[in-house]
Amino acid sequence: MRKLAILFSVILAGALLLTVSPLMAQDSSITVAIGGDPTTLDPQAADDGNERAVNDNIYETLLTRDASMALVPLLAESYEQLDDTTWQFTLKSGISFTNGEPMNAEAVAFSINRNIDPEFNSEQLSFFETITGASVVDELTVSLTTNGPDPILPARMYWLKIVPPVAAQAEGFAENPVGTGPYKFVSWARGQQIELEANAEYWGGAPSISRVVIRPIPEESTRLAALQAGEVDFVRDLIPEQIDQAPVVKHIPGLEFPIVRINNKDGILADVRIRQAINYAVDKEAIAEALYAGYAVVAQGQVLNSSHFGFNPDVQAYPYDPDMARQLLAEAGYNGEPIQFVGEAGRWLKDRELIEVVAAMLTDAGFTVDVQILEWSNYLDLLFAQENQPAMIFVAHDNTLFDADRTFSGYYSCEGRVSSYCNEEVTQLINDGRTETDGAVREGMYHSVVELSREDGAFLFLVNLENIYGLSERLEWEPRQDGKILFAQMTLK
Repeated sequence: MRKLAILFSVILAGALLLTVSPLMAQDSSITVAIGGDPTTLDPQAADDGNERAVNDNIYETLLTRDASMALVPLLAESYEQLDDTTWQFTLKSGISFTNGEPMNAEAVAFSINRNIDPEFNSEQLSFFETITGASVVDELTVSLTTNGPDPILPARMYWLKIVPPVAAQAEGFAENPVGTGPYKFVSWARGQQIELEANAEYWGGAPSISRVVIRPIPEESTRLAALQAGEVDFVRDLIPEQIDQAPVVKHIPGLEFPIVRINNKDGILADVRIRQAINYAVDKEAIAEALYAGYAVVAQGQVLNSSHFGFNPDVQAYPYDPDMARQLLAEAGYNGEPIQFVGEAGRWLKDRELIEVVAAMLTDAGFTVDVQILEWSNYLDLLFAQENQPAMIFVAHDNTLFDADRTFSGYYSCEGRVSSYCNEEVTQLINDGRTETDGAVREGMYHSVVELSREDGAFLFLVNLENIYGLSERLEWEPRQDGKILFAQMTLK
């Protein structure tokens, strides 16, 4: 009888383990809600925040930023500047991509050259316009050259993700990412979910959360409902009025600037008075307080804040003055011609509401505004179009390089990849500043860019947002100023 009792106990214990194990596996996974589906999972092709929310966890960069936003080595062991136009990076040894390819100098040189190749036509080119190429020195050493002195080259290496040469040239790479990071790609059901699993052989140590499901949920109220119901553990871009309804809320001053690009190259908006009128017509204080409940501050006539090198503290926002807007419109001879205003919905915090509020304020000041809310991929086509650009297009920009060159070269320059604005004097200052090694001289150039573009009504300058996140009660995580969502830094209680 005693033997039977012992045998029964062993069988019962085994049954309990079989019962508990699936629950334990489920408990070590999380579900994350983002605003939309990525356009691609090729980490070098698009400038798409939804793509980065996934690929920041699969791929890695030569350098990274710690919690204080200081640059530190990641895949690189060390780096040095050899002369004005040459940098050398020494790589960590023993790191492989999850498909077995080595992370070595060949992979790094391939990744850099791929990203800057004009035929590849990356939407990220504005990050790397100074780089002319990379070459292999030895197995773990890479030489990188620039077209002139580039004082922020290390910060650029915080952005450029390293890809495996063989996999990156294979068909279907954009749907099957392969990196060196703490998570591995499992599957992608477009419009439904992306699944990642922990990389058990990750060189930095396997993360504690074993599985991550990423769901695109465009509607803010639907994201909150999913968080409240326990269907998701993490929500990006929680709107301020939902803060009291979420189980846990985290927020931090961010780098994101919702702006409206104004096309000054032709048409009605080529007249500076009309561009200035647009800025006078919009009440930025009301937007910060009423739309964002104080989780935003008015942008000071520039798409930078004080954490960015090049921020000009002497430039102020356009005041809200609808009478001045009407006066400028009259002086310009504006007769109510329709002005196209393109936007999207679901990618950025309260984007649709902001577009509608701006359009209403412009209408009140005498503009005729033709608002067009587009599906995400169609919107991106217009955002990156080099010809036939809309008169006005909404976008949110964040600059994690913490240097004005990233913003200026992309948005302010005549040559910018995402620019609707052209002023030759501004462009010359941007190009000169990019290679200026004297910090004080360079800062002065950037201050001039801010002054000239503010006076020129280069954009409708709006607000600088805080990043607001909703968490389940079982998830522990602290937000970063650069806005990166790194699952390896999350833990479960």
